Amino acid sequence: MSIARTTATAARVLRQLRHDPRSIALMLLVPVLMLILLRYVFDGSPRTFDSIGASLLGIFPLITMFLITSIATLRERTSGTLERLLAMPLGKGDLIAGYALAFGAMAVIQSLLATGVALWVLGLDVIGSPWPLLLVALLDALLGTALGLFVSAFAASEFQAVQFMPAVIFPQLLLCGLFAARSTMQPVLEGISNVLPMSYAVDGMTQVLTHTDMTTDFVRDALVVAGCALLVLALGAATLRRRTP
Repeated sequence: MSIARTTATAARVLRQLRHDPRSIALMLLVPVLMLILLRYVFDGSPRTFDSIGASLLGIFPLITMFLITSIATLRERTSGTLERLLAMPLGKGDLIAGYALAFGAMAVIQSLLATGVALWVLGLDVIGSPWPLLLVALLDALLGTALGLFVSAFAASEFQAVQFMPAVIFPQLLLCGLFAARSTMQPVLEGISNVLPMSYAVDGMTQVLTHTDMTTDFVRDALVVAGCALLVLALGAATLRRRTP
């Protein structure tokens, strides 16, 4: 891999995004709007908003970045851009890292915006420091970016890319512990939830919500989410195809 080629790829993707204000609005504003909606759904029960708002603060960016990244990457492939780029001395690792860097930069802005609005506008009450909350939100957004890059290799159209969401995201959403404690689930489902990265993202958010200091469990959860993101990026580089058949 080459740092120069990776940064050049990231700069190209960001220049393209600059001319796509609707995608930028989707990335930056949708998680914020969802959190605002959630806050006023539980207007009469602020504690409920506190208990699930932190978890959803990590889940909303993951879903948004998954959709945007998978569709944007697939659009590049179907238009022939990836084929032209890979005809040059540009490795798959450079390309995936460049995309991850560009969308990761957007994920940083998205996480800062969503966390700031949740804490200081909507009054999300957490016992711990807001920085670990921001860290997990950022890692979740990066994980969504990595998953989007990975599944785009298996979709033949933008419609199919969207169809991957029920297969990749929804099972994690149901099993992550947001609706019921994972320890109370049927043992097989609990075992599956133990290997899904979103479970650790929700656990990490819960640690920030209930502990004043950074716990060893929080560090473990953050490392698992980060490791999963790196693993999926590596798989994305390995499965990257120049063009859609």
